[in-house]
Amino acid sequence: MQKKTELKKLLSVILCIVLIAAVALFTTGCQDTDINETPDAETSTTDDVATDEQITVGDSSADVTVLGEGETSFTFTVTDVAGADTVFEIRTDKTTVGDALIELGLIDGEASAYGLYVKTVNGVTIDYDTDGKYWAFYVNEEYASSGVDSTQITEGATYSFKVE
Repeated sequence: MQKKTELKKLLSVILCIVLIAAVALFTTGCQDTDINETPDAETSTTDDVATDEQITVGDSSADVTVLGEGETSFTFTVTDVAGADTVFEIRTDKTTVGDALIELGLIDGEASAYGLYVKTVNGVTIDYDTDGKYWAFYVNEEYASSGVDSTQITEGATYSFKVE
């Protein structure tokens, strides 16, 4: 039993390292990317088009990273410890928010009696037992009444994780 626990911990650590490396490589690789270089035919280019995709969230404007492929899309925002927002447009064919975010490597955690206990979001690990903080899940800016792994995706809805 103890070996299984140790193996699970080791696998969790390895997965976290791989996810952090993937996020670092993705971030480094995307810094010089121009939105007009995307293969989507729907993107038009003119002299007046900005080189960074923008989305208005509330009263502020933030850079948006588009991740995934699929028929359904939703906005996913990560608010870190410092209060900074990272905004993603998620495109997926998954049916739950958790499945879509796990598939893209944006969240990770531990299985619990209440569903997935999310400890890592966008490469940042927060653990209540050590930090006294946790990742809170929100749907349309309201504290979620269900876990991320059981929340069905609703087209046009916004989902977010905030450190609290």
